[in-house]
Amino acid sequence: MASEPAPSAKLSPAMAFGLLLVIALSWGMSWPVNKAVLSYVSPLWAVATRLWVATAVLGIICLVVGKLRLPPREDLPMVVSLAVLHMGLFACLTSLGLVYVSAGRTVLVAYTTPLWVFPLAWLFAGEALTGQRLIAIVCGMLGLALLVNPLAIQGSDRGVLTGHALILLAAVCWAVSIVYTRLHKWVSSPFDLLFWQLLLGSALTSAAAFIFEGWPVIRVTPHFILLLLYGGTISTSLAYWALNTVNRSLPATTTALGLLAVPVFGVVSSMITLGETFDMFTIAALLLIVGGIALGTVPRREGLPPRKSPVR
Repeated sequence: MASEPAPSAKLSPAMAFGLLLVIALSWGMSWPVNKAVLSYVSPLWAVATRLWVATAVLGIICLVVGKLRLPPREDLPMVVSLAVLHMGLFACLTSLGLVYVSAGRTVLVAYTTPLWVFPLAWLFAGEALTGQRLIAIVCGMLGLALLVNPLAIQGSDRGVLTGHALILLAAVCWAVSIVYTRLHKWVSSPFDLLFWQLLLGSALTSAAAFIFEGWPVIRVTPHFILLLLYGGTISTSLAYWALNTVNRSLPATTTALGLLAVPVFGVVSSMITLGETFDMFTIAALLLIVGGIALGTVPRREGLPPRKSPVR
């Protein structure tokens, strides 16, 4: 039996869109934050500590709003799939990639995810691979090619190439989780399952960190604590809670298009906070990737149903 969402008033469209932009800004800024955290802790432990903070904060939120309940058996595959593919593999692979790749480039490669969703949804979910989506994929792949061409990455640095490959693999993992999300027959709401996904993701990433990096060695400073609180609280727990509110107030297509601001905010905030510089290849890649995703997200006039907004 499906769990009933708690009644809540919808926001006005203007307030909902403003909140959506705040979410996009918080997610965009999370990339330079995650890069900066690596100065204090190893990549896998960076993910694990961030997820534990997010789990604790979201648990408190769920208790306050009366949403902390065990997931039904039918939704357990959804809990496991997102915990493994998105909160586990995606987060860990991007964290490892950030060791070698700038935060701005990382967010661009990571946000090619929707372009991988299109062919995967065609293969496994029976969604139409329209000409519009094919053009979107071509635009995105051209942007990706600009990012990884030898002129853009200054030669054949194997570490940089490895970093890009790890982030690209992370994007594919995220895409697989999105396709499975579409195929799953939901009993609970996505927000009702989020705490359990975070809890399992925290446990899995901690186990992986123990196996591959040993006991955590963390250089604790006030700056590190602020970065950790931002990553675990603002850009994870509070952002997901806010997105749950936005999803009740705006059409899914509007939400999906609004979230295209994430890589833009990611690139700009990386320039401001980390002093990263970007050449013409990166700017062109940004335009091609974001433009391609926008083209593939907007439904055709013939009445293609709007797609669900992607899970971060």
